Amino acid sequence: MKRLFALVVTVALLGGIMSGCGNTTDKSQLPASNSQTSGSETPQETKPVTITIWHETSEDIANSIQAELDKLAPDVVVKVERKEKMSDALKLVGNDPNSAPDMYFFAHDKIGVFAQMGVLSPITDFISQEKMSDLMPMALTAATYQDEIYQLPVYFETQMFMYNKALMKEVPKTTDDLLAYMIANTKDGNYGFVEQHSTAYYSSSWMHAFGGFIINENAEPGLDNQATVDSVTYHKQFVPYMPIDGEYNTITTLFKEGKAHAIIGGPWLVPEVRAAGIDLGIAPMPTVNATGKPLTPYSGVQGISVLKANSEEKKDAITKVIEQLLKPDIGIALAKSASCAPVNNNCYEDAAVAGDEMIVAMKEVAANVVPMPNVPEMDVMWTVTENMLAAVNKNGADAQSECAKAQKDALNQIAAMK
Repeated sequence: MKRLFALVVTVALLGGIMSGCGNTTDKSQLPASNSQTSGSETPQETKPVTITIWHETSEDIANSIQAELDKLAPDVVVKVERKEKMSDALKLVGNDPNSAPDMYFFAHDKIGVFAQMGVLSPITDFISQEKMSDLMPMALTAATYQDEIYQLPVYFETQMFMYNKALMKEVPKTTDDLLAYMIANTKDGNYGFVEQHSTAYYSSSWMHAFGGFIINENAEPGLDNQATVDSVTYHKQFVPYMPIDGEYNTITTLFKEGKAHAIIGGPWLVPEVRAAGIDLGIAPMPTVNATGKPLTPYSGVQGISVLKANSEEKKDAITKVIEQLLKPDIGIALAKSASCAPVNNNCYEDAAVAGDEMIVAMKEVAANVVPMPNVPEMDVMWTVTENMLAAVNKNGADAQSECAKAQKDALNQIAAMK
């Protein structure tokens, strides 16, 4: 009987042991609090975090950003993806974590729109403002909406006074000198100076030099401001010595064909001009005689912003992306690959950046530029301002009355947005 009992106990014990060995539960699938690791076991590996960044920029710029952020692998895997009509796409996805990207790389002027929608996280949720002290103040101003910084600026663009060295031997230093040069050299299909005279983006530089503005940071239009009226009135006398349409293709073609001695243009124009064989020179903006201030253009700042949708879940990874783009490396890379002007002042210590004539010229202009307004109300101002400029410059209307009409139109359209 004792032997039978012992046999039963033995079988039971063997069954328990075999049952234990047959349990296929993987300890790695258990909650961390339930798993115990001995000193000889390998800790569970942390899975990489994927960050998706939308952009709408050129391929060479996107490739430079991707290469820089690849340095974060394997812990953070960044996918820089092109998104056509990105502004519209971002409005559609909103705070949907399933379709929104984690971040986007874009111009600063839509920050106000997205901030009002409640889809952005301030950059200071991830890094302190003190860490951005090496960035140009102008760029941080551009990135700020209602006292919050919603973008980490990376590079900027603005307008420059460009001239053909073979045609313009002495660059006019004042606007009165420029007008005299235009009168003397505009004939037989050739022009002393051309610009997009009835485009708000370009005409704003004349307004700012007089102390006027299209709209301010408080979303108040300034088209009937006396300084704005004075600038439009003064600028009107230059228009008869330029092509009446003042369109981009018209004036850039004239400059590239050597039929215009000088032009105001952005950095995007430089590769085309050099490819056309023009001996390009870049000079300081002429000073307005009446005010003693140079033509003061708008600037556009390109940088990275964070969407709220996944910002808490991926906060550490997003912080690493921001910190990587805060280094001078990306600005130097973009300067070399795409002639972008970095906003990080430390980039200009690099010999290649400091030796680029166009980039250095933009840095000098940056001391006087005005960041494009990032308030949502700016959306209505482009068309209103250009209708006013066309009436004055193309149809000979009175500047004072057209500015007053445009101001009223702007106020009505802004009221309709509320």
